Amino acid sequence: VQLQASGGGLVQAGGSLSLSCEVSGRTLSGYTVAWFRQALGEEREFVASTFRGTNTFYADPVKGRFAISRESAKNTVYLRMNSLKPEDTAVYYCAGSSRVILSTHRSQLSYNNWGQGTKVTVSS
Repeated sequence: VQLQASGGGLVQAGGSLSLSCEVSGRTLSGYTVAWFRQALGEEREFVASTFRGTNTFYADPVKGRFAISRESAKNTVYLRMNSLKPEDTAVYYCAGSSRVILSTHRSQLSYNNWGQGTKVTVSS
């Protein structure tokens, strides 16, 4: 299974950006995909997940601004980011696993497939 993240770039504060995570090697059915981000000098943190394709979860800092969705026909998961803030600046990674359980889906240790990361820079 391979994940390919794309869509990062430079955007002004208040703007929007959409990230894509294309999954190859399996279908999205029953597969949990999450987005994590890592700012310079910081630890990687959970952003959002689509748990087994049935439920979506968000970290508090992005709730109400970001939306995760999936398109089965394209085997792709999206992260729509609105009202971006400078503190959203980070490298964003998508990760996937078929064995994630609900109690630990926010932990990066739960995921065994990772994309390469795409950089998002929000200027003030």
